[in-house]
Amino acid sequence: MISKVNEVLADEFEVEISDIAPEANIKETLQLDSLSIVDMIALIESNFGVKIQGSEVASIKTFADLYDYLAARA
Repeated sequence: MISKVNEVLADEFEVEISDIAPEANIKETLQLDSLSIVDMIALIESNFGVKIQGSEVASIKTFADLYDYLAARA
């Protein structure tokens, strides 16, 4: 699942997969602004069949947080 998440995000936000590390900050690594964050959430939801609640978005800061969130809902 981790490699699929990395692949989808790297492709969509045009970053190298090697730049994506579990401890890396998602916003900084993917250079996300508030609109891009909405795009990322929609991308994750459509690719992984999960619904990310708005109140939960703030708790997903690193890629590890995202992996854990998805794993808990898989």
